[in-house]
Amino acid sequence: MTVASEFENSNQAYVKAFTKGDLALPPARKVAVIVCMDARIDPAASLGLQEGDAHVIRNAGGRASDALRSVIISQKLLGTREIVIVHHTDCGMLTFTDKDIRDIIKKEGEDSSNPANYAAAADTIAFLPFSNLKQSVIDDIEFLKSSPLVLDVPISGYIYDVKTGRIEKVN
Repeated sequence: MTVASEFENSNQAYVKAFTKGDLALPPARKVAVIVCMDARIDPAASLGLQEGDAHVIRNAGGRASDALRSVIISQKLLGTREIVIVHHTDCGMLTFTDKDIRDIIKKEGEDSSNPANYAAAADTIAFLPFSNLKQSVIDDIEFLKSSPLVLDVPISGYIYDVKTGRIEKVN
């Protein structure tokens, strides 16, 4: 059985108990949360969120530039008026550089039918790794504040500790 099949089975039980079909489209707490995709983080549980409270935008590293499209839609069309950025300890984004991952991709592409195209495609992606956790949060806050496409709203940044579940505010 695949994991997707397990999801289908779990969803059948979820549907039987589902009672939240009347939630409004805009998030009730008018906040967008940008958080890493790391499977050790449960944004709802760690931040006290319920369905319908917030837009939770997840990507590798919780990077703001990768989430920009979603932030704009969240603000302009769905009324969010605050942004929270959450990066975390022991993040995989601290373990490599763009060159490292591009070299891996290019090596794998050597066996493809068109290695040059494979390599060129790898060079078009900014993987957005970082070497300093606190600075990555500061950089993402500044990125959003400096974007002319993002509304002038409160933006907070935190580091989530994967060992304790605690968030620490980054100033």
